[in-house]
Amino acid sequence: MTIREARADDARLLHEALLSLARHTGDEHKIESTPEDLLQYGFGPNPAFEALIAEVDGRFAGMCLSFSSFSTWRGKPGIYVQDLYVDDAFRGRRIGERLLQAAASRGYARGARHLRLSVDRANISAQAFYERVGIQHCRDEQIHMMRGEQFEAFAQRATGGE
Repeated sequence: MTIREARADDARLLHEALLSLARHTGDEHKIESTPEDLLQYGFGPNPAFEALIAEVDGRFAGMCLSFSSFSTWRGKPGIYVQDLYVDDAFRGRRIGERLLQAAASRGYARGARHLRLSVDRANISAQAFYERVGIQHCRDEQIHMMRGEQFEAFAQRATGGE
């Protein structure tokens, strides 16, 4: 198995992995992104994320998509793992763990001192996996979100827009 940085020509492959991940949790209908979005925002002059790809004998086995974060309370940078996916054919080979370790190592080399991620409530197998590799559920935090038209309207109120 090898782990490499994703390249611009991997945008479609990354998107297919996201669709597979969403199918696994029954949430494929929630995917709004396109391969073009991943290409634009992940591989342009100011990438919003980075992705690692695991391959076994040259075949795609999984991916880890993350980005830098910062904890004002800890006073330290970190990484946020947005998506971790291992193809069904390669599960049970510690590929997910190795992808997480590679992302953590890359972040650590840049000064990161913590790793955060979110897990779908219904994805019990992922929760067990994260606990098994030492990523603890943080019971003192809860994620809140605003998106789409609500976010747009909220943001535009600050600038005097519509």
